[in-house]
Amino acid sequence: MSETLPSAGPSLGEMLLATVPMARTLNLEFVETGAERAVVLLPDQPDFHNHVGGPHAGAVFTLAESASGAVVLAAFGDQLGRAVPLAVRAEIAYTKLARGPVTAVAGLGRPAAEVVAELDAGARPEFPVEVSVHRSDGAETARLTVVWTLRPNS
Repeated sequence: MSETLPSAGPSLGEMLLATVPMARTLNLEFVETGAERAVVLLPDQPDFHNHVGGPHAGAVFTLAESASGAVVLAAFGDQLGRAVPLAVRAEIAYTKLARGPVTAVAGLGRPAAEVVAELDAGARPEFPVEVSVHRSDGAETARLTVVWTLRPNS
């Protein structure tokens, strides 16, 4: 597992589970949380199935959005003293029927240094995070783009 926080304290995944109730509700597993990539697993849970026996679209969206948030916090956690990361908008495409456990892989759509340079220049930068969701056979079941911002603290 790749973590960006010191090993002496809780991992980024543990911190997200402690502070984001929906992540705990869905029993998300933060497999990898790095500044360039985050991987989050949604276990197969009948309580969160839809009418065709796969994970509900809302659960898949939450999985993907949580993976995007993990990579954002890993990439910009050192900026939290001066800016708060916020999701601005999102678009999702459900591409295949999901069954069983599904995994979301998120990556920054712009270099973190470029985003921080905009923040340094007094702007409120926006940047995309691209997420791909796969079932255990490797088939992609959804694609999500979340546009985030770093809103400077008042």
